[in-house]
Amino acid sequence: MSDDSFTSAFIAESIEILRGLSVEEVDAAIALLAQTRRRGGRVFFCGSGGGAGHASHATCDFRKLAGFEAYCVSDNVSELTARVNDDGWDSSYANWLAGSRINGKDCLVVFSVGGGDEERGVSANLVNAIHKAREVGASVTGVVGRDGGALRRLADACILVPTVIPSNVTAQTESMQALLWHLMVMHPDLLAATPKWESMEAAASAPSGSIGGV
Repeated sequence: MSDDSFTSAFIAESIEILRGLSVEEVDAAIALLAQTRRRGGRVFFCGSGGGAGHASHATCDFRKLAGFEAYCVSDNVSELTARVNDDGWDSSYANWLAGSRINGKDCLVVFSVGGGDEERGVSANLVNAIHKAREVGASVTGVVGRDGGALRRLADACILVPTVIPSNVTAQTESMQALLWHLMVMHPDLLAATPKWESMEAAASAPSGSIGGV
């Protein structure tokens, strides 16, 4: 396959995935987050690998644009590596959540390709974090690329990214995760502050005297 044909095929696959996404699942996750904010709860984001990157970025935008008290489980590298070193990787996220006093008003958002597999010990750190959230009555949501994992089974609302080409499931899932959490934070039910560039464009296109009051 030439580079050009791979590029075209990957883009075509992305379009097919987008068409197959469940709007109902996306809206259910947004509703869960809106409920969390209304009851004064916090949002904790987590993932591993690319999911950890999404968790950090999403924390920024949900704090700045949506007005949430939000935290990324893996952002404090000193605490994370201390917990991994002393107690192990599997319990590191759950213990971090316990140290943050996660409770029934809060929400855990997980970004994962497989969603964790308890029987095979895959992504045990995420599975244990989900169990910790459920244990205290916190809401759980997230975005996954494979059906049947722990997140898909245990979450209150979970968005499944459809698989079109199995060999691309990781790349496509992580790409769609970025799109989906950006969709969430920009949704009218969650957005609380206009992003910088959009606000500049709005100011530039407004009639003279309507912004800034002269």
